[in-house]
Amino acid sequence: MSGFPASGRKVATVAVVVADYDAAIAWYGEKLGFVLVEDVDLGGGKRWVTVEPGGGQGARLLLAKADGAAQAAAIGNQTGGRVFLFLETDDFARDHALMLANGVEFRETPRHEAYGTVAVFADIHGNLWDLIEPKRARS
Repeated sequence: MSGFPASGRKVATVAVVVADYDAAIAWYGEKLGFVLVEDVDLGGGKRWVTVEPGGGQGARLLLAKADGAAQAAAIGNQTGGRVFLFLETDDFARDHALMLANGVEFRETPRHEAYGTVAVFADIHGNLWDLIEPKRARS
């Protein structure tokens, strides 16, 4: 056994490299309905900026402004073109329609898979996400 506790730990924050803090804050807020949680000036042009889905469900995103050429090159391609993050919903049709109305770019039409209803969309920089309504086990 690893010795780690069975509970008390979670993935709380995921860093997303962005070109501009304010543009990213606006995009996640206006397009996905995320809420700005923290925006702390760290000096030297750096900020600690976190956003999260409304209602505080799931992990926060740390919007990390690229620092240097290597980080700038990773903007929009943090996972080599694979889906990066998964936005889970309890109502796919509702959220898909809202996101379309807000101008979110979907890369495919919704599809039904064994694990749920899903469609890939791109964020402000082209990182790929899944909007997903997982199938729930029947009680």
